[in-house]
Amino acid sequence: MKANLLKMATGLLGGATLMLSSSLIMAAPPVQEIIEKANQASYYAGQDGRAEARMKIEDKDGRTQTRQFTVLRQDVEGSDQQNYLVVFSRPSEYRDTVFLVHKKPQAGDDRWLYLPDLDLVRRIAPGDKRTSFVGAHVYYEDISGRNLNQDEHKLVEETDDQYVLKSTPKNPGEVEFASFQTWIDKETWLPMRIEYTDDEGEVYRIMENAGVEVVDGYPTPMMMRVQDLKSGGQTIVQFRGASYDLGIPDSVFTERSLRNPPSDWLERR
Repeated sequence: MKANLLKMATGLLGGATLMLSSSLIMAAPPVQEIIEKANQASYYAGQDGRAEARMKIEDKDGRTQTRQFTVLRQDVEGSDQQNYLVVFSRPSEYRDTVFLVHKKPQAGDDRWLYLPDLDLVRRIAPGDKRTSFVGAHVYYEDISGRNLNQDEHKLVEETDDQYVLKSTPKNPGEVEFASFQTWIDKETWLPMRIEYTDDEGEVYRIMENAGVEVVDGYPTPMMMRVQDLKSGGQTIVQFRGASYDLGIPDSVFTERSLRNPPSDWLERR
């Protein structure tokens, strides 16, 4: 009799455990919802935005270079398209260098780089999205984001504070990584860490966000660090003067701004 009762209790406990585990699994949002919210938090805060950035580039021997620039961003109303304008102020050899992006996730981005010393506007080829941005460990694609549809996404872990996703490129020949894993904060939906893995399964590149502050109602990282574990170098970007919903006009994000940056919008408001 006792054995039967023990067996029954064990069965009920096992069933309850199974039900609890199932409810926890079901509690997680669909993967597509997670990545869309993370993308929204990372790149679409407000209708537009402005921030100043100071970039410190460090090689494996500790030698450093700096870059200083201002970023302007505008969302194109009624679509997932965006415009970016990045204007450099320091050091002197990069002063007045300008980077313009018309981000079109479904059709491919249009990107231009203005080099003042040569008075040359250079169109950046689509294949250059994952190459160094002005000599840093940051890539062009890191500035304006990666098309979510270019990768297969899978939820591999959930903690009390974060969702952990693994993403694998649909066209691996187009990128240098085999996969990447992203830690997404449940409260802010910001990706706090991304690890890129090579064909041998080794992590070779790490991106981290830190110093999150709420600016105009939007959680905003005030520091980004990119580490290249193969070369031993890293780039740290510190942000300040962030603001959103400024009403930046369309005219700021035209090719004219490459040679004539909009000084009134580059200043803090």
